[in-house]
Amino acid sequence: MLVTSIDPLVALGVVLATAVTDAAYVFFNAAVGARQRVRAANWSAIWYLLSAFAVISYTQNALYVLFAALGSWIGAFASVTWLKHRADGGPIRHP
Repeated sequence: MLVTSIDPLVALGVVLATAVTDAAYVFFNAAVGARQRVRAANWSAIWYLLSAFAVISYTQNALYVLFAALGSWIGAFASVTWLKHRADGGPIRHP
């Protein structure tokens, strides 16, 4: 498999899907930790749907796993940063 066989739009889709997937995973765990059943169930469903896109994409070409890893890192970093900022009393508010 050649690097040139990578579709840039699919690669971007994998990065975005895994970034949001990891964010959903972080928020799922936060909801579970807070014992919020409905929020945890909602985040779990979102997490599953988003991960399906990434898995389907990178099973067609193993190189997409690298884009999945990048998206995963971005999603976890950004969502934990957001949760920490919110916990520290930052201007980000969640209804």
